[in-house]
Amino acid sequence: MLKVQEIAFVGYPVTDLTKARAFYEGVLGFTPAMCHDQGTGKGFVEYEFGPHTLSLAALEGDQWLPSPQGPSAALEVEDFDAAVAHLREKGVTFKMEPFASPVCRLCIIADPDGNQLCIHKRNPPPASSPA
Repeated sequence: MLKVQEIAFVGYPVTDLTKARAFYEGVLGFTPAMCHDQGTGKGFVEYEFGPHTLSLAALEGDQWLPSPQGPSAALEVEDFDAAVAHLREKGVTFKMEPFASPVCRLCIIADPDGNQLCIHKRNPPPASSPA
């Protein structure tokens, strides 16, 4: 039996690491925790958020290619409205406009390669009713 302890990282393939870093660092404001940028648009970078890591990799050839049909990491934000306003100001492509569900608010954006990211904010827990 496979006993998973935790998710080590979520990885996104990109075609050009320099272009991807401009988006993830310049637009989203991520700070790299580890980077192996070969200066040719190839390499990889990791961004840490608490115990979680988002990794980007631009590999040689067609080993691992971006796709808008791939998985999507959900990024929990402190202020959903401020995050959406910032993304619109930066001209980020929205694949799914912001909406509210009974448990959260979210939208889906695309990085320069079309990979999708979910911008997410959980709703506060319901207030307890007096006994």
